Amino acid sequence: MNLENSKKEFDKAKESIPGGVNSPVRAYKSVGSNPVFISKAKGSKIYDIDGNEYIDYVSSWGPMILGHTHEKVVGAIVKAAQNGTSYGAPTVVETQMAEQIKQMVPSIEIVRMVNSGTEATMSALRLARGYTSREKVVKFAGCYHGHVDSFLIKAGSGAITLGLPDSPGVTKGTAKDTLLAEYNDLDSVKKLFQEQGDEIAALIIEPIAGNMGLIKPDVEFLKGIREVTEQYGALLIFDEVISGFRAAKGGAQELYGITPDLTALGKIIGGGLPVGAYGGKKEIMENLAPAGAVYQAGTLSGNPLAMAAGIETLKIMNETEGFYDKLEEKAARLERGLLNNIENTGTKAIINRVGSLMTMFFTDLKEVKSFDDAMKSDTDKYSKYFNLAIESGIYLAPSQFECAFISAAHTDEDIDKTIEANYLALKQL
Repeated sequence: MNLENSKKEFDKAKESIPGGVNSPVRAYKSVGSNPVFISKAKGSKIYDIDGNEYIDYVSSWGPMILGHTHEKVVGAIVKAAQNGTSYGAPTVVETQMAEQIKQMVPSIEIVRMVNSGTEATMSALRLARGYTSREKVVKFAGCYHGHVDSFLIKAGSGAITLGLPDSPGVTKGTAKDTLLAEYNDLDSVKKLFQEQGDEIAALIIEPIAGNMGLIKPDVEFLKGIREVTEQYGALLIFDEVISGFRAAKGGAQELYGITPDLTALGKIIGGGLPVGAYGGKKEIMENLAPAGAVYQAGTLSGNPLAMAAGIETLKIMNETEGFYDKLEEKAARLERGLLNNIENTGTKAIINRVGSLMTMFFTDLKEVKSFDDAMKSDTDKYSKYFNLAIESGIYLAPSQFECAFISAAHTDEDIDKTIEANYLALKQL
């Protein structure tokens, strides 16, 4: 496969952008190759600047659940842009977005729009601290909640991909207020609360972990952390930036029947444009300025283009009969094919999947349920597999510790081609 133009552009980018990319995982460092530069996308496919076509399972890291350049979503963006791209003033479309989110996620009574998932989690934590008058937060090893200082302690996603679990620049004072627990280990949570429960403002968690690879939660574990936070008067924050509107219409909280106090959202609610949101119980959210004393603001928050794209995306998902059932069928078909390939080639690997989220871990383990389990994966083998997949026209995340995303645009033909390419790659490992 010819990638000459991508290589030239990457070399050029490194002269003006740190590492040549604006988000670290894009640099392909962990898979030992140069990044593919994308020129356009349509449906389930993306195309690079050398003219190569790929079946896309990165999905812009999750937002493109309808596929790329969906006609109605693009139409909504164009229509909005013709009236202006930003006003810095209230618009009706912001209220419409809030109402749409409230309809689909019942735990959210009031919602504030921001510009990224990082802003959403950062703001939710500040609100939790302001509401409880406490300072400490519990997070889980391997869960990534954006690049906020408080959360870059044993963070997942790009941090572990690059071998940087703790970032320089995070102060000791900030680090001491972040308490670490182990995912799917309720005892580790109880121990922290028994020792420091009266100082803990919130516990934040990806209810479906997607940043150390896809890790399924034990339902009893989720129920347990809900009980513990209630017992000690701490807020439970669900980071559903990835799982929101993807795992189910109402996110992981609908799927597992757990009601958090606050929820952070992003990705899908922008229809592919920069966006974030956080919301929850009215009595908590009304502590935000200007209704309350906890300050948070943003010039582009509620941007009309992002709102238009997001509303159209959510409406299509919400109003399309059997949308999630069809998505499940596609993902299950792909999973069955990959599992057959793993067995037929004798590959040491397993698959974790929840709905249209999936990760194939190259590991000797029979199950991957925690950060420590994920860290035992064979990243060298994943690197070889990734590059073989790219050569076959399959675009996967350039990291063992990310998810594959199936969209409504993926066809049976796409999935069959992916299964075939997977088989050929596994045979060569």
